[in-house]
Amino acid sequence: MAEMQVAFGEASVPENQSRSRAGVLEARRCDRRLPESIEVAMLRAVKTPEMPRAAERACAVSHGQRRRVRAARTWLAQLTAETIPRSICAVSFSRSSGPGGQNVNKVNSKATIKVPMSALLPLVPKILHPSIRSSRYYAENSQALVIQADDSRKQSQNLNACFDKLTSMIAEAGRAAVPGETSPEQKKKVQKLQKAANEARIRMKKAHSNKKSSRKGRSDE
Repeated sequence: MAEMQVAFGEASVPENQSRSRAGVLEARRCDRRLPESIEVAMLRAVKTPEMPRAAERACAVSHGQRRRVRAARTWLAQLTAETIPRSICAVSFSRSSGPGGQNVNKVNSKATIKVPMSALLPLVPKILHPSIRSSRYYAENSQALVIQADDSRKQSQNLNACFDKLTSMIAEAGRAAVPGETSPEQKKKVQKLQKAANEARIRMKKAHSNKKSSRKGRSDE
């Protein structure tokens, strides 16, 4: 009889079964709410699809990254010694401690260029910025690239050598920063820049050696 009272939810229930009745009533209430809870959860899942949104964001980031890489490769393929305007660089000359014969410590032939990062980075693809900042030419105190050359006795040649170093450094930064295999055009461009820089350095050293030999020959006479 007590079980039937509990089943039909009647008021008169033995005291020792009051807890059982309360449990049954709570279960009934839960059973009534359960379908609504499931429906609400499903509606929330439809309104706020967190996983699809996360996937969309990931795809957008990936697409944006690929686009930046392609743009950087195109920019690097067109990189020349004239790409970075010399007007953004501060140029100075000082006495050289390197080769120069009789002009050592007498003529201001050593060239130094200072390239402010605030002027350089807007001209360069953003993906290259970390590699440029990690360059051996980067001076953190002045927030600039400081490049020097003193292989020649002539200011103009040393100055050109500084800008050649700048261009080669940017090309190397591109190789380090741009993921994946570079295009054949970019490889040729980097090799061409490196070859030009090496040939210029060899020419200056050869000219210096010839001048020293010529002076030595005259002194022997």
